[in-house]
Formats: sequence, C-alpha cells, structure tokens
Amino acid sequence: MGRPVTIFTGQWADMPLADVAKLMADIGYDGLELACWGDHFDVFQAAKSKAYCDDKKAVLAAHGLQCWCISNHLAGQLVCDVLDDRHYAFAPAEVRGQPAAARAWAIESMKASAKAAANLGISVVAGFTGSPIWHLLYSFPPCLPNQIADGYKAFAKTWKPILDVFADCGVRFALEVHPTEIAFDIASAERALEALDGHPAFGFNYDPSHFGYQGVDYVRFLRTFGPRIFHAHVKDAWWGHGDGTVGVFGGHIDFADPRRYWDFRSPGRGDVNFEEIIVALNDIGYSGPLSVEWEDSRMDRIHGATEACAFVRDMDFKPSALAFDAQFAKK
Repeated sequence: MGRPVTIFTGQWADMPLADVAKLMADIGYDGLELACWGDHFDVFQAAKSKAYCDDKKAVLAAHGLQCWCISNHLAGQLVCDVLDDRHYAFAPAEVRGQPAAARAWAIESMKASAKAAANLGISVVAGFTGSPIWHLLYSFPPCLPNQIADGYKAFAKTWKPILDVFADCGVRFALEVHPTEIAFDIASAERALEALDGHPAFGFNYDPSHFGYQGVDYVRFLRTFGPRIFHAHVKDAWWGHGDGTVGVFGGHIDFADPRRYWDFRSPGRGDVNFEEIIVALNDIGYSGPLSVEWEDSRMDRIHGATEACAFVRDMDFKPSALAFDAQFAKK
C-alpha cells in the first residue's frame, strides 16, 4: 500500500459535497482534498465551529473517506494580486468592485483557513498567494531598479502575519507554485522563501504540470525543496504540440484549442514522467497524499477521475526499507 490517493474537489464544486464523496468513494479514492468554496468547506464557519468540521468529517466517513488537506486557492489569489474585474468572482458580493475591501476579506479568509484546518484536525492548507509583480514578467518596458525586489518585500509584508497565524495553529501553508503566483519556478520559489526569512509555516504544494511546459526541471524542484514539500498534486500536461502559431504564453486562446503549444491532460496521458517523481518523493521522504487535480478539457471528468485513481495507485510504490544488497554480506 502506497500513499493515500485523494482528489481535489475544486473541479467538482458544482456538486454537493455528499454527492462528490459518494462518487469518489465508489471510484476508489481514499479521501478528498476539500475546496474552500461551493458547499464543500466554509473556512469562516469551520474556524469558529468544531461541530461544523465534525459534520464535514462525518460526510466523508460515511463513505470511508478522509481529509488530509484543504485548499483555499481563490481567496489566496486576492491577497497579493493587482486586482481587476476578474478577481471579484472569488469574493463575496459585498466587496466586489472594492480592491481594498476584497483584499482585506481575502487576508481574513486565509487566516481563517489555518484555524479551520486545526479544527478539522489536519495540518496543511494548500492555495495561492497572488503576486504584485506577475505583470512585470516580461521585462519590457524594462523593470525599474528594485521594482522586483520591492514586489517580494510587499509579498512578505502581507503574508508574514498570515503565516504567523498558521504557525500559532500548528498548520502549514503550501503554495501551489504556478504562473501568476509569487513563485512560479525554482528561482522564484527560492526568492519567495528568502523574502519570508524561511518562515517555518511556508512551503509548497507540488504540481509538476505547471513546470514542464515552462522548461523547468520538475524533479529538481522536489530535490531542491524536499522538507518544504507539504502536499503533492498529481496533474499531467503535454507540451510541444499545437500548430506552431501559439507559444508558451498561450496566445489568448482557450484550453483545448488545437493550436495550443501546451495543455493539461488526465494523469498518464501527458508528458510528465511520474516514475521519476515517485522516486524523488521517496528520496525526500514525502509520505503525504497524492492528490489528483483533474483538469482535462478534452475528456469526460468522471471517466478522467476514474482512470486517474487507477493510474496513481499503479504508479506509486513504497521506498525500500533495506538495501537490496544487504543480504550479500551475510554468512
């Protein structure tokens, strides 16, 4: 038996949690990574009420499922982003169109996430941070002196008080390293850690699908940040496809457009080498869940969730408890 196999419910938030739990249990998952939207998990209620958390756990337990991680990506994105009309869909109606109010709500949501996780009896919250400098990615017009450095300082100033709440609750925050976040590759992840002075509550939700098409070594990421890998997504992507008219930046076209250079795929159907990932996860001592984040615009999602569960179980394996040649010296 390898690591627990879970599935992130973010792509299933249109369904009631009870229905998702039954479906995923029938497919064969061990648990759910609960999205903090839809009716799946309300961090403000959960931060105030252990009874609310017990009710959620009971829904899962009725189907033989557990929870190791909750994910509050949507609120997290608002914390440090330069907000525009796209962001307000992630916030309550009363703060829409008000950047300062939306950001304040998001900060409180992330602090509540830490308290909610503690009440739920888990120790990891995954999510996004947003970025005050993502719009400066392509440095033309040339970035001004210290403009990028000031962005990391602003990130740290905003997130350190949030992370202090996490530490007080005995919970860790796992940033999904991802384009549009303060960390989107190895170099920017190192810089984010440095900006936070290595805050012990800050680490990473590993997702290889966001690295390969950028040209980032997704196995090296694991070996670089081993102790900071708090959670792991299983999501696949392919790259080097399309018709040559669209590059890595996406060409302002939708997912699944056949012109795309890269796209997300159901696990096992893309270009990610999961064999190397499992070896590296074993080498760094990661024993947490392998959580499917299913995103494949070309495939029925129930079919995809079903084949993904089987794929993860088949590809995972425990590390050896002894050296294979240890018996050669016996007499």
